[in-house]
Amino acid sequence: MTVELGHIALIIALCLACIQAVVPMVGSFSGYTHWMRVGHSMAVGQFVFVALSFACLTAAFIQDDFSVAYVANNSNTLLPLQFKISAVWGAHEGSLLLWALILSGWSTAVALCSGKLPLILSARVLSVLGAISVGFALFLLLTSNPFDRILPIPPLEGGDLNPLLQDFGLIVHPPMLYMGYVGFSVPFAFAIAALIGGQFDSAWARWSRPWINVAWVFLTIGISLGSWWAYYELGWGGWWFWDPVENASFMPWLAGTALMHSIAATEKRGVFRSWTLLLAILTFSLSLLGTFLVRSGILTSVHAFASDPERGIFILIFLGIVVGGSLLLFALRGPTMRSATTYSGWSRETMLLINNVFLVSSLAMILIGTLYPLLADVLDMGKISVGPPYFNIFFVPLMSGLMICLGFAGFTRWKNTEGRVLLHKGVIPSIVSLVMAFALPMFMVDKLSWSNYSLTAVVTLLLVLWVVTMSLEDLWLKSRGKLSSLSSLSGSYWGMLVAHIGLAVCALGVGLSTAYDAQTDLRMLPGDKAELGGYQFQFVGVERVEGPNFIAYRGNVEVKSGGELIVRLSPEKRNYTSGGQVMTEADIDGQLHRDLYVSLGEPLGNQAWAIRFQVKPFVRCIWLGGLLIGLGGLLAALDKRYRRRRLRKGADESSGGLVFE
Repeated sequence: MTVELGHIALIIALCLACIQAVVPMVGSFSGYTHWMRVGHSMAVGQFVFVALSFACLTAAFIQDDFSVAYVANNSNTLLPLQFKISAVWGAHEGSLLLWALILSGWSTAVALCSGKLPLILSARVLSVLGAISVGFALFLLLTSNPFDRILPIPPLEGGDLNPLLQDFGLIVHPPMLYMGYVGFSVPFAFAIAALIGGQFDSAWARWSRPWINVAWVFLTIGISLGSWWAYYELGWGGWWFWDPVENASFMPWLAGTALMHSIAATEKRGVFRSWTLLLAILTFSLSLLGTFLVRSGILTSVHAFASDPERGIFILIFLGIVVGGSLLLFALRGPTMRSATTYSGWSRETMLLINNVFLVSSLAMILIGTLYPLLADVLDMGKISVGPPYFNIFFVPLMSGLMICLGFAGFTRWKNTEGRVLLHKGVIPSIVSLVMAFALPMFMVDKLSWSNYSLTAVVTLLLVLWVVTMSLEDLWLKSRGKLSSLSSLSGSYWGMLVAHIGLAVCALGVGLSTAYDAQTDLRMLPGDKAELGGYQFQFVGVERVEGPNFIAYRGNVEVKSGGELIVRLSPEKRNYTSGGQVMTEADIDGQLHRDLYVSLGEPLGNQAWAIRFQVKPFVRCIWLGGLLIGLGGLLAALDKRYRRRRLRKGADESSGGLVFE
């Protein structure tokens, strides 16, 4: 009965979503305040029933209920409990249910946190979120029902969860990523509500901004966790492959980053109004595009969930309705929201505009590189492969230009900034950055020569040091060199500072790990030694071990430096008993300045094994930078000014008039 209860709960949630989508919107046009308030209770009720449905599916996994097709295909009795729970969202149907749960959770958060928002605006926002929930609930029930039974004779044993997913990464990465994906539905709903009402002012921007920041933080952390998961789980030592599905998550992040900066200008100066609305629509549309790419079957990827054309067609229709309808509304109402404020060429508005140009240009480049091979295949133009060289040749210069602009971020003022002031403040950071950028690579090689002196490292260090020194100089000037003055700086400023330094740290990891990465693949017998990157690797041998649902051959590798043992690494080659899949589990000794990465390949006979050794300098800075970027976004979202709101004296709640102190 648990499974049927979950199915019924999902149907009830669909009914509540329909009411949430229709009644508050009708009430906003008719002026019925009690109709407008319906959306709040419907959002909470929808969340309760979707959560109940999700709990029922989780219980089916824990109880090994193989009469449920989804459970039988993605679990078995040998699967550890933590992976039985995470297997709930490890495949297509359950991941969509998680999406629906998170969407209803965001809707509930809006309902509970909109007490001082004009009622007419909150009603329309919740109505738009309800309409999105209707689409995903119908998708679940009509094409991807996770509660379908295998009758009359269910299997005695289930299949297995993909071994790639039997990892801690599955527990944290998809929920974080979905929180970001789905979170951008909130600014999308705010944008549609603003277009419907024809009102888009600084108060609207200030109310929307924390939601944008929080969604962006989740997406940032989700992408960082996914990169880290691929790095240690796939056994290749790579952290980004420009895979189409990876691109599908990166594109909303780029659009969301542009939106986050654009809405800052809209809030402060009333500029970029139409552009901000368009970015809000674009960001969520790209999230839906990612859903289509993952679940349509048009991509072959380790990240792809489904290959059913029926599902792909449904999502494509839903994507067309959402994107087409919102763009049509924007075309009708957007031009009426033009900005009348002027600003000079040396102003913060200009810097934010340049920021958006770099980000959107990068987005367009990735979008073309991702979709063009698919379109070429559909149009019978042949198989076209777009790989890392294409993306790197465009993305690296664009991001380099963006980092140059980041250095001036804190020094520019709204409306107008004297150019000579910027040049004056950039003198010392420029000198320091240039000297250190050319000097530091000399200490990163064993013997200085033009053959191993890395220009990639020089350029990376120059950009990184430029951003960091300019940011620290700005902090010094704003605090007047006093620690006591740091507490007076706003959360938004600290968020900008930490996020920009985080981006620099991430770029440091990318550039230096690329410049100094060393790897080799060798045939090794027990006792054989290899030297790489100043470290000595000795292969001791292999032993057979048993796991909860796999049998593994575990290698033993001793790593020495200067003749002293520093670490023993134990990579594994696992054979999962249920499905016979073979997986490589690398072992990594990680420190901030380098990773020692060893992965066990195939047995070559006579006790010989293929082994990959890698030394990856500063690669952990990539994920440290990602965490700092996310922390910066969180600090900005927690700015105290977003919590100080009051209604204008005598203003009617249902008609607007919200003022922020």
